[in-house]
Amino acid sequence: QEQLVESGGGSVQAGGSLRLSCAASAYAYSRYCMGWFRQAPGKEREGVALIDSIGTASYADSVKGRFTISKDDAKNTLYLQMNNLKPEDTAIYYCTSKGKDYCSIAALGWYLGYWGQGTQVTVSS
Repeated sequence: QEQLVESGGGSVQAGGSLRLSCAASAYAYSRYCMGWFRQAPGKEREGVALIDSIGTASYADSVKGRFTISKDDAKNTLYLQMNNLKPEDTAIYYCTSKGKDYCSIAALGWYLGYWGQGTQVTVSS
């Protein structure tokens, strides 16, 4: 069974920072695209950031300039550095692994590929 295990969530005040990590199984990590999506209560899944197999990153407009996605191939680990957090960033953040055909911000939250159990991020004003 392929695994993606997120960590690093927590509660911070607006303007603060958090760094999320996602430890992936070898197969999940080998897929073309890895990324993060989030889901706030009562809202649909929203793609946040992705990075493809050659290291090209893409971001949702709502997080551009504040979030940075990266990965460590030696550790099969994906990261999301979140700076200048806002209350509207409050959500459960999920790590996901997908094939090339679904490597887009819009498709990150689709029920395809693999995803983890999520980590809660709460930003207070």
